[in-house]
Amino acid sequence: MAALSLLSPIPSSASLPPIYSLYHFKGTLQSNKTSSTSIFSGFRSSWSLRNDSKAEKRQLGLMVARNGGGGELDDMDEGQIENICGQDEDDEEWTQAHASSSSPERWDVLGLGQAMVDFSGVVDDAFLEKLDLEKGTRKLINHEERGRVLQAMDGCSYKAAAGGSLSNTLVALARLGCPSITDRPLNVAMAGSIAGDPLGSFYRQFICRTKLRRANINFLSAPIMDGTTGTVIVLTTPDAQRTMLAYQGTSSVVNYDSCLASLISKTNVFVVEGYLFELPDTIRTITKACEEAHRNGALVAVTASDVSCIERHYDDFWDIVGNYADIIFANSDEARAFCHFSADESPISATRYLSHFVPFVSVTDGINGSYIGAKGEAIYIPPSPCVPVDTCGAGDAYASGILYGILRGVTDLKGMGELAATIAATVVGQQGTRLRVQDAVELARSHDFRLNSVGTDVGS
Repeated sequence: MAALSLLSPIPSSASLPPIYSLYHFKGTLQSNKTSSTSIFSGFRSSWSLRNDSKAEKRQLGLMVARNGGGGELDDMDEGQIENICGQDEDDEEWTQAHASSSSPERWDVLGLGQAMVDFSGVVDDAFLEKLDLEKGTRKLINHEERGRVLQAMDGCSYKAAAGGSLSNTLVALARLGCPSITDRPLNVAMAGSIAGDPLGSFYRQFICRTKLRRANINFLSAPIMDGTTGTVIVLTTPDAQRTMLAYQGTSSVVNYDSCLASLISKTNVFVVEGYLFELPDTIRTITKACEEAHRNGALVAVTASDVSCIERHYDDFWDIVGNYADIIFANSDEARAFCHFSADESPISATRYLSHFVPFVSVTDGINGSYIGAKGEAIYIPPSPCVPVDTCGAGDAYASGILYGILRGVTDLKGMGELAATIAATVVGQQGTRLRVQDAVELARSHDFRLNSVGTDVGS
């Protein structure tokens, strides 16, 4: 099979021409593409959300202030706490002005996802047992459960940081495409929902204005002043397994409006975070956003995010994946869930199956390696060796390598996969979910030869 010409390499000039050559490949699938929603049936569920009490909001604000800098803010006084965690009347005005002033001619990547605050800490098995938590799982929790876990963590060492699977991928991608590697850095942005509560103010003031901006990520959504910011509690045990507890908060509201439509209209790759499918009514926003992306020639990428998301919202996933997705990111369990395959089915079978519906399929299988699928075939990517420290964020890092390869016009799919696997291994070998700047520079430079390599046939 001939090599795939995915996207044109990033030019050195400031303006980026449209890059849609993946559609040449996508067009060959149209005659074989069927309506997946007529084939598959799925599961649905719903839940209700309660607002936090003022007392709990205050408690969370204090915890963020004490721990938001990795233990550096322990001695802050009340005024300093209010400065970081209090509401900022100028937030919405600043967000709109910032988005306008920094907006490039086109965005290389725009991600739509949950803007969450992560509380990440290292705990032992006894901590999980005490709270009756199953190690290595992801669970949706209500605000009472969140308060109980955070109270138990008070006294443990933990960090508060910009959370969400999508932001991990976007930060890694922006760092891989930094100016020290290419003549023109990647223009990367994120849109989502954030509230006007203390955690939302922490996200906007401390994270958006410092952490994300330093990573060259533009957060372009104004705050919703009524409600609560979503949080994810990530508990990592010494064996590198992580247990995740997600509280949706106001992140359950992602609206499609003229601002989002305008952003999508000048985007080359539009990434939808799979966790959004859990949120009430958000499927309408996702559908409209994907339609706008295709109308303006952008590629649409979807992250599977979690098996439970797929099982509960199977029809909704396939409505988007079957009709709009050009790229899909999944791990082996998620890929099998998409296909309704049993656990005995090999990930390569799931990769091949999905590639009949989606032009480019990326499936990771942990220590066993990964697969890239296209046109009903797949290539195997061996794992990159590492000593695991924290597995959280491995799939997000892998996705950044694939997106980076696509944006750089890589035609060697195996080389692209090897870069993605090395990035994932780098993140797994450290504490925390973010690819470090220096690691990104070294990884991109060491794999630079791949950008001018010959194509790799797709096959097993």
